[in-house]
Formats: sequence, structure tokens, C-alpha cells
Amino acid sequence: MEFHGTLGTIWASLGMTAYYMALIWINALLVLFLSPLFMIPLTWLQDRTKA
Repeated sequence: MEFHGTLGTIWASLGMTAYYMALIWINALLVLFLSPLFMIPLTWLQDRTKA
């Protein structure tokens, strides 16, 4: 196994942290922007079933 020292370990951990933070941010934005695409037709369906 290769050894890259303490700085390499810190650098890799910072990179992985940034990656997972970006992944969580993208998923949060997808939920925020895609949920109305499903909620609006569901409200139309509810209105039709009440009528």
C-alpha cells in the first residue's frame, strides 16, 4: 500500500467531503424543483374526484 502522508489524507478527506456535500445539495434541489411536477397533477386529480 502506498503512503502519501498526512497531507494526502487530509486532501483526500476534503475532496470526499466536498463531493458528498455537493451530492446532498443536488438531491435537495431536485426535490425542491421536481416535487411541484408531481403535486400539481395530483391536486387536479383530487379536484376531479371531488366534483
